[in-house]
Amino acid sequence: MPGQLTLDGFRADLAECLFLLPGEVDLAESPLDAGLDSLRIVSLLERWQAAGAEVSFVDLAERTSFAQWWQLLTERIRGAGHADVRDV
Repeated sequence: MPGQLTLDGFRADLAECLFLLPGEVDLAESPLDAGLDSLRIVSLLERWQAAGAEVSFVDLAERTSFAQWWQLLTERIRGAGHADVRDV
């Protein structure tokens, strides 16, 4: 059963991969500038897919900020009832 994807969970996932606290994640930052490599992105992608987000690596690669990632994730699961879709 898919989990629920929330903004807090999204921040926590990013923070874990970036070795930060969730509150230190700047959603306006570029994932690559923040230090994410392709292996970490794939790890995050697998978590979010398990939560019900129908996104691909290419979908994420086409977006240039964490805020754009969150927007994409919420769009892809909005109708499924698996996301906390509050604006960032």
